[in-house]
Amino acid sequence: MTQRIMMIGYGAMGREVHRLLPEGLSLGWLVLPEADIEKVTAELPASTKILSRIDQCDAEPTLVVECAGHPGLAAHGEAVLSRGWTLAVVSIGALADPALYQRLRQAAVDGGGRLQILSGAVAGMDGLASAREGGLTSVTYEARKAPKSWKGSPAESMIDLDSVTEATAFFEGSAGEAAHQFPANANVAATIALCGLGMDDTRVRLMVDPDTKCNTHRIHAVGEFGEFQVEMHGNPLASNPKTSMLAALSVVRVCRQLLDPVVL
Repeated sequence: MTQRIMMIGYGAMGREVHRLLPEGLSLGWLVLPEADIEKVTAELPASTKILSRIDQCDAEPTLVVECAGHPGLAAHGEAVLSRGWTLAVVSIGALADPALYQRLRQAAVDGGGRLQILSGAVAGMDGLASAREGGLTSVTYEARKAPKSWKGSPAESMIDLDSVTEATAFFEGSAGEAAHQFPANANVAATIALCGLGMDDTRVRLMVDPDTKCNTHRIHAVGEFGEFQVEMHGNPLASNPKTSMLAALSVVRVCRQLLDPVVL
């Protein structure tokens, strides 16, 4: 029997996740702002019900996946969790807001829901979270992206993206600061912080590199366990250079886990 999921948001990431949904899963419900519903109706099968509020859902989805960015999570997260449903979140940067994080956590506690944080655009989060159990000394993260990936962000006021000729750092600070200032680009910083030392003690450097076509993430962690470094070079989605392909695939993976008897 086909299991039905609910998706919040249907931008570049949501469309990619929908395209790659494993056989045995279907998009039962899609949650969008009222103004956007008419724009996507023709793209979707008749079996997908388009909603503007969670309370319009007429049944319980097997899983709710958030692909809507920070505003979508803030608007609908509590309603999902208070119903006892599982919410898989990819817009982790929104959780840098302590008030929102506490509201979502409390909604999960009160309603019996579960907030599942996805690895998104980065690898090694299982190892980092494991290392935390024995004590972490330091965690640093560096993001290096092409100029077009920083367009439309505060980076435009920090550095001339059109004339930069070499790899240049334009931001250094905490993960919390990075996530607040660069919500469309710095979800990885928040993910690393939540798996490691927290928003205030995770150090972040953001860089623009005119010679790269991919998104480079470097993580360096030190603690009682020893030391590790992770470096990965990820391709952005062709339809949105601010979004990592791997982030979309992390949503597909959590959907596939609904079907698999062995979960890694």
